[in-house]
Amino acid sequence: MKKWPITTLILIAIIVILATALIGTLLYLRNQPAPVRGVAPLVTLATQEPDSSQWGLNFPNEYSTYLQTVSNAARTAYGGSEPYSKLEADPRLVALFAGYSFSKDYNEERGHGNSLTDVRATLRINDKTPGTCYSCKSSDNPRLWSELGMAEFDRLPFATLGERISNPIGCANCHEANTMRLVVTNPALENALTAQGKDWRTFTRQEMRTVVCGNCHVEYYFEGDGKLLTFPWDGGSRIDDIAAYYAKEQFADWTHAASGAAMIKMQHPEFEMFTAGSTHFAAGVACADCHMPYTRDGAAKFSTHNVRSPLLNAATACGACHQNVEYATGRVAVIQAQTRATMEAAEDALIAAIEAIHAAAASPAADAGRLEQARSLHREAQLRWDFVAAENSMGFHNPEEALRILAAATDLARQAQIMALQAITAKFAFAP
Repeated sequence: MKKWPITTLILIAIIVILATALIGTLLYLRNQPAPVRGVAPLVTLATQEPDSSQWGLNFPNEYSTYLQTVSNAARTAYGGSEPYSKLEADPRLVALFAGYSFSKDYNEERGHGNSLTDVRATLRINDKTPGTCYSCKSSDNPRLWSELGMAEFDRLPFATLGERISNPIGCANCHEANTMRLVVTNPALENALTAQGKDWRTFTRQEMRTVVCGNCHVEYYFEGDGKLLTFPWDGGSRIDDIAAYYAKEQFADWTHAASGAAMIKMQHPEFEMFTAGSTHFAAGVACADCHMPYTRDGAAKFSTHNVRSPLLNAATACGACHQNVEYATGRVAVIQAQTRATMEAAEDALIAAIEAIHAAAASPAADAGRLEQARSLHREAQLRWDFVAAENSMGFHNPEEALRILAAATDLARQAQIMALQAITAKFAFAP
């Protein structure tokens, strides 16, 4: 048996001892609980606590900035949070939504702190309005969804359910009490993600800083007699997938008063637009990075909860990534101006289509088949235009996708116009 020199044996022994010590240290550290950041909480919150002021006792910076959403009524070039009338700003909307409540009352949204006040004040609410309309308006909702179930919540009349709701959008809409974990609270979002084979509980925190916005900032509809809140994502969440879904379901929000087309009113699909391959989303940027940027109060770093346009806080919101903030905001202006001009071209095409269809329908000689094709084209064109128009970024969340959709909307609208003209002339095309 070979004999090792004493110095070699000593060296091997030292290596073994050091390796054992290192492995033991790593195992010890791995099994330790995550370090607690910040100060200990002052109060323990009730599960799904709807009163955001209670959360504010533990998180005063977040709560104090959230309160600013009540009064941050600043207007940007194409939006903001000043409740101006969109119908007055663009009278074409009255014709586009003819026969629907949005032709009577359509205002720019205010901040989160006004959500409950504003939904109760809108002229679109009446005695037939379902409780579903409260789905994105109150921090009481997570508790009520747990107690009632979503089906019963949605089935109740708006006025009846309103007796149990007293808090605007707040902490409980996005956070789990005490752990502060970002969570999906809206059952409709949970259902839509599940249908796509996704489990939000496996997402990273950065991913959740976008997903929680999907609790509300999405396209949705009320399904069936119970008016069940549903996201039309079964085939995907891009506009073409959504349009195909509605066609398959034969769903319509209303019948257009002038064209007679079965129409869809898009809501606020920021989540769908942003996640459809946009540059920022592909780079790992979350909604909160821009709309709730990190800021400081002395040594404390926190995410501001004064949710608003990044353009109103560009030095912080854009400056976190872009060294030249002036250049970045200049690019935003160019993109939004281009989107707005393209959107107006789509509106003009839609108005022309509506007028042509209305005229064709009034003609006794109109070809019924072509007239129905024109109406179908009007529906498809307008829901695409509205997907961009109702999305609160004037195209900036995804410029390429917004322009692609508007181009398709304009093309379909012109096809509708031509088809309506053909509906009148078809019977005379081969006359001797």
